[in-house]
Amino acid sequence: MKIKRRTVQFQPNTRNFFFHILTQCNLHCRHCYINPEQHGRQILDERTLAKWLAIFADNHQITKSPNNTNVIFLGGEPTLSPALPHGIKEARRLGYASITVDTNGYLFNDILDRVSPEDLDYFSFSLDGSHPEVNDFIRGEGVFDICTSGIRRALDKGFGVSLIFTASRMNINDLVNMPPLLTDLGVNRFFIQVIGIRGKSVRKGETSLQLNREEWEAVVPDVAGKAAEKGVHVTYPKVFLKPDETFACAGLVADNYFVFPNGRVYTCPLCEDYPIHSMEIVDGVLKERPPIRECDLFSLQIPEGCVLNKILHPGNISYDSDNRPVSRIACCMLKEEVLPVN
Repeated sequence: MKIKRRTVQFQPNTRNFFFHILTQCNLHCRHCYINPEQHGRQILDERTLAKWLAIFADNHQITKSPNNTNVIFLGGEPTLSPALPHGIKEARRLGYASITVDTNGYLFNDILDRVSPEDLDYFSFSLDGSHPEVNDFIRGEGVFDICTSGIRRALDKGFGVSLIFTASRMNINDLVNMPPLLTDLGVNRFFIQVIGIRGKSVRKGETSLQLNREEWEAVVPDVAGKAAEKGVHVTYPKVFLKPDETFACAGLVADNYFVFPNGRVYTCPLCEDYPIHSMEIVDGVLKERPPIRECDLFSLQIPEGCVLNKILHPGNISYDSDNRPVSRIACCMLKEEVLPVN
């Protein structure tokens, strides 16, 4: 099958709402980015879900985007929340352009029976290895079997399903084995993510998990192509810019909102370990915060590309003998797509 590669440029008229409805989870993944001290321990109820969904569905005076909003429900593990089905159906009622639930595959609270394929577009399952020996080392004993079983159950019920693989030095050599697994499961959308050094990775000092350019480019583009040849739509972060490519910060040219149970609203996911969020929801109202905020740093231009990557996660930057960066780091929201072409 022929394939097509393209860089997905930022869409100024599209809003992405990453809605963390709780921080609790039944797993203890080694690379988890959730930080309850910074993100809160609340579990949002049905009323709060509805209020906050309405904020980002409207053409709000702060967010200022037309109603072309994608919502992604996250946690923690979002299916632990008994309010999730209400949130999904409310998002559909409000006219969200797409609705996704990111899940570890345990599918708590009979979620597959409490919503229908018409209510949401995708369940997106996190799986970090092609077999239990790799995945369960990262995510916990028995998780591979439960997650793949959940994928098959969701597909059997007619739900849209995608799969997320977070690439790090713990599993990058296993990524090549993922396309056959995707075919076996019947999954045709695949997201490869790069590990972020935040949350648990920072607290445990596991900064060595981050991949450098040579490690990333030696594996990821080739595997993405092989998956696309099998009919799978693959998306992965660009990470490293070529010399002739222009750096652009999504915080300046796109609308992405990362919302947490304590009301913090970030516009850059790299900043989520720190109280420098751009906005916050207070008593159901979205408010801008005073400086210094993450958004006050977006316009800074440096040779390394992304200024927040340089400040917070510099392990993927290499320098030449003159101490110049070998390549610039792209905005973490800039994606590459590899598509099957009939």
